[in-house]
Amino acid sequence: MTAPEGGTRLARSLELFRALVSVHPLPFWVATGSAAVYSAGTIASSVAVSFVVDEVILPAFEAGGRPRLAVGCALTVGIGLVRAVAVVGRRSLAGLAQWRTAETLARRVIGRILAQPPAWRRERMSGDLVARAGADSDTAVIVMGPMPFGTSVLLLLVLTGAWLVVVDRPLGAAAAAVIPLLLAVNVGYQRRIDRHYARAQDELGRLSEAVLESFDGVAVVKAFGAEERETARLATIASRLRDARIRAVRGRATFEGILDAAPAIINVGIILLGAVRVRDGALTVGELSSFIYLFTLLLFPLRIIGYVFSELPHSLGGWTRVAEVVDDPIRPDPAGSIADPPPGFAVVVDGVTVTHPGADRPALRDASVAIRRGTTVAVVGPTGSGKTTLLATIAGLITADSGRIAVAGGRAALVQQEPFLFQQSLRGNVTLDDPGIDDARVRRALWTAVADDFVDALPAGTATEVGERGAGLSGGQRQRIALARALAHDNDVVLLDDTTSALDPQTESTVVERLRASGRTLVVVASRPSTIALADEVVWLVDGEVRATGSHADLLERDPGYRAIVEAHGAS
Repeated sequence: MTAPEGGTRLARSLELFRALVSVHPLPFWVATGSAAVYSAGTIASSVAVSFVVDEVILPAFEAGGRPRLAVGCALTVGIGLVRAVAVVGRRSLAGLAQWRTAETLARRVIGRILAQPPAWRRERMSGDLVARAGADSDTAVIVMGPMPFGTSVLLLLVLTGAWLVVVDRPLGAAAAAVIPLLLAVNVGYQRRIDRHYARAQDELGRLSEAVLESFDGVAVVKAFGAEERETARLATIASRLRDARIRAVRGRATFEGILDAAPAIINVGIILLGAVRVRDGALTVGELSSFIYLFTLLLFPLRIIGYVFSELPHSLGGWTRVAEVVDDPIRPDPAGSIADPPPGFAVVVDGVTVTHPGADRPALRDASVAIRRGTTVAVVGPTGSGKTTLLATIAGLITADSGRIAVAGGRAALVQQEPFLFQQSLRGNVTLDDPGIDDARVRRALWTAVADDFVDALPAGTATEVGERGAGLSGGQRQRIALARALAHDNDVVLLDDTTSALDPQTESTVVERLRASGRTLVVVASRPSTIALADEVVWLVDGEVRATGSHADLLERDPGYRAIVEAHGAS
């Protein structure tokens, strides 16, 4: 799918029409066929009106007249039934096509979001992505509801114009001339209103971003008394959304007022001219009644065309925002470039350089580390030295500018300092609903993470619901559950990004000792001297560069910078 860009508004509208219909064409075209039958029935109903007036009603008032009542009833009822069936088919299938298409668009957006690597998602606001998968997908298909009838209206207009001219050439020509004028009003409306709908859709996305961010940061907002600031920020965005929608609604109200008034005024003129034609004998009363009836019936189809035109800008805005996500090429997954390390090694980082988007210098510069299987390595460095970037690159979450990454098993489990827990049971957060993880494996993972004691003390044990983002647990408990999740999935390499920062030293020491005993390779971002001392080897990072590697004791002796930072953390 591609966002209709450039060209005329007609070209963009036709491209949107083609793209929407191609998603689920069968129900849409059946609905359009039903609408075409309805349009033909509309023409036929005007013929029936003429027949009933001239052959049933007027003869009933004439002496010796023979009303053809049975034929008139059969004609009227038969055409009415055909039109009723066509209306049901048109509306039901048009709705089916519309909401199936909305579902498909939403699935495509969600699928593309999931297919993109984590770095792509970090560059975008979560609220905006949610809006594109939800509100924008629904908005993009709004125009599909009236489209089947709107397209069949073109057939109706052609047939009607021809029929009106056949009934009475002067009167038909006058009536047919009105149709292009009303269509011109529709086109003029679209030209004026589409920018307001596009702006409103963009503001809706920004509002979704801001609301989600504010909800996620509610604790910070409350703690610092920033409620008024957040209220003002959201109110500003909401006011821009309101203003854009008000301008769009004003334009739509003006348009619909013209669409209501113009045909009614024209109808009065047709009646006056038609009365003259009847007086002169050029028309029968039945033909004039048929003429007025048919022209009156045209008002609704013209309103449908107007509705299509009025929704086009709205749908174009939603479609464009959906297409921006779906058409964005899938970036290479950095995890796909991770190789197998040489025998005896669990992790090899060879000459890796990483520069974050928008940064003026690399977060990692020509970093090289080789970690043997079953060892515990502590990554130590000052703030901003690249510790988290190193672990994220090993985990396959960040694409390196250059260099090579090799990990045993092809993937390492990363446990972050601020772990994410889902709003489900504690067991579900550990297993992620993997049917291959049984209770024994869950218990073993909880024990290794020193989480079994507090889990057993919970009222429902592992069935306890942890709340949104694990709100029912403390920071240390959330960290241990996240660690148990990584262990339950049997990754050979476990990366701990300051994961035990919320634990007391004794619990942290127990966690590290049990992890070492499990035989896994551990890479731990650490700052406490007690934790660092448990490592087999230390990687000393400064300004994105690996300054030194070695044992804790060795680095204390030969590197003043390392000694200074360890002593500073020890003093704290």
